[in-house]
Amino acid sequence: MTVQIHVRRGGSGEPLVLIHGIGHRHQAWDPVFDRLTAKHEVIALDLPGFGESPVPDTGLPADMTATVAALLPVLTGWGLERPHVAGYSLGGAIALELAAAGAVASATAFSPAGFFTPAERRRALAILRMLRANSYLPTPLMRVALRSAYLRALCFAPLVARPALLDFERAFGDALALRKAVGFTAVARASRAYRFDCARLTDPSVPVTVGWGARDRIFGVHQAERVRAGLPSARVVTLPGCGHVPMSDEPDLVAGLILETTGAARETRETSER
Repeated sequence: MTVQIHVRRGGSGEPLVLIHGIGHRHQAWDPVFDRLTAKHEVIALDLPGFGESPVPDTGLPADMTATVAALLPVLTGWGLERPHVAGYSLGGAIALELAAAGAVASATAFSPAGFFTPAERRRALAILRMLRANSYLPTPLMRVALRSAYLRALCFAPLVARPALLDFERAFGDALALRKAVGFTAVARASRAYRFDCARLTDPSVPVTVGWGARDRIFGVHQAERVRAGLPSARVVTLPGCGHVPMSDEPDLVAGLILETTGAARETRETSER
């Protein structure tokens, strides 16, 4: 399967791949992108069927196994051998799956999918489908509505803890991306059978960090306890003041957690101490 992936790329150093959640786009990482490029070559991608990446001619992968199998040759084609990876929600699950496959140097996952119960999955998808339905408002009306700080906060409160930090351009772009996310239905359908298999993540040489927003309204922070139980070797961190998309709420905290996992923060401290 030929997969075309749209990316934003910048910085230098060990490569770091950033993966977004269902219905979103690579711009979700904009609040932390420059912070990360100070230490890494950063590749923020649009998953197939989202953002500016088209659906492959053969269709979207049917499940997570096929998703990872399709993504691995893309990374190889970019010349990336065991890059660092970070993701949230769907992207967080992909990051953990890549770590389980031995394909990455480290993985940082924020509120990853795959630790929910069936009821929690249905609830999360119901919220996301409601947000997607709202994005089908006539474009001129949506443009007017999202210029209101109050309505922006109302619309994005399920995703972020501090919606006031979202400006009009980003909110409008995210709403359009959710509307145009042709991969949404297929990914939502595939999630019915998905659970992350903790037993597959066994390599102690690969640092794994899972961050969970204390105010996550999509996947509640209580799911982090399942990560702690299933992945005792992983570092599990609760992110105060953060929602499901924590880069928007606390970019310094999120970037710092990623850089600690990749080892870049430690290298900086060691250099400054010499």
